[in-house]
Amino acid sequence: MKQLHAWFILLIGMAAAGSSLAEKADMTKPTNIEANQMAYDDVKQINTFTGDVVLTRGTLILKADRMVVTQDPAGYQYATVYAKRGEKATFRQKRDGGPNLWIEGEAADRIEYDTKTEVAKFYVNAKIRLLEGASPTDEVEGEFISYDSKQEFYSVNNTPSSTSKAGAGRIKAIIQPRNDTKAP
Repeated sequence: MKQLHAWFILLIGMAAAGSSLAEKADMTKPTNIEANQMAYDDVKQINTFTGDVVLTRGTLILKADRMVVTQDPAGYQYATVYAKRGEKATFRQKRDGGPNLWIEGEAADRIEYDTKTEVAKFYVNAKIRLLEGASPTDEVEGEFISYDSKQEFYSVNNTPSSTSKAGAGRIKAIIQPRNDTKAP
């Protein structure tokens, strides 16, 4: 039971650490996971939550139909959250840098997060929004979005294979003008 408890602590730490521009205070908050079912394979280091999965930790809220977490021999964790057919896997979290800054993301197929590289990948009809309160400041859409939280770098492609192809559709970016509150 202690090993299972340690696995959950690592899982939750991974989820909070991987959120884009995450609020640092979330790392010290308790985590709640709700689902209809959980299965844990200690030998393969695979934990699966199914049925209306909701992970909450501080300001982080992650929702999906299913969440699978694996761990490699070095202890790095890889999480994949899967959307229910016709719906989206989502996350929302407060960002550091201001009192009401948020990031939201969604994908129609899945969201993958790698704790080793701190890269989140959003597959199929993906969208990421940066918000000030309820107002979007930046928004990107595509079939595939990769976000490197260490470098704060986005890559958006028009196919879910992480490469763009001519004729496969277009990506979309909306960048709002910044209001400089220090200007006279």
